[in-house]
Amino acid sequence: MISSRELFELMYEEMGPQGWWPADDEIEMMIGAVLVQNTSWTNVEKSLARLKDATQFNPERLEMLSSEEMQELIRPSGFFKNKSKTLSGLFDWLKQFDYDYERINQHFGRSLRSELLKLHGIGPETADVLLVYLFGRVEFIPDSYTRRLYRQLGYANTESYQAFKKEVRIDDFTNEEAKEFHGLLDEFGKKYLSTKMTDHDHFLKSFFKLSEK
Repeated sequence: MISSRELFELMYEEMGPQGWWPADDEIEMMIGAVLVQNTSWTNVEKSLARLKDATQFNPERLEMLSSEEMQELIRPSGFFKNKSKTLSGLFDWLKQFDYDYERINQHFGRSLRSELLKLHGIGPETADVLLVYLFGRVEFIPDSYTRRLYRQLGYANTESYQAFKKEVRIDDFTNEEAKEFHGLLDEFGKKYLSTKMTDHDHFLKSFFKLSEK
């Protein structure tokens, strides 16, 4: 069975660097990670463009937005009331530390993931994305595309995010490798593993153990 390190190196060789997360700064990255829940990235891009026009992703200007203003700006991403509440809570939490991500890292240490999960609307996947892309940690992010791929590769316990996260360790990865790995997995998934697509030939096909049901 192909290991995660082997998978990463093969995907990197075939697909090249992805440069993920697609954002110009930490604030845009963080907002995108919240907005992408239960929607497509195309919809998120519309919301991000509206937010950028209104605030330039300046923390103080974002904090000054009323709930109604925030909801209207992020409306294209769907679930805008709940996502607005999540963003406001995240901004309030970060403001306590003056948006100093390294300070937050040092303050919480190993408990940082648990602290993120306490915030409204921050689930395991979003927490892991923030750990990797905002706080420079190394985490495996077994989203739906990733679990689908690993299932095809013969791995077990891929049914749920939490269960499969315990199955795969990437402790030998650097943060940059962890970022690239997530990007590679998602880009591969979008291209070859969409439920709307029929069977495709690709460079990983020889490693597949079973057919997707």
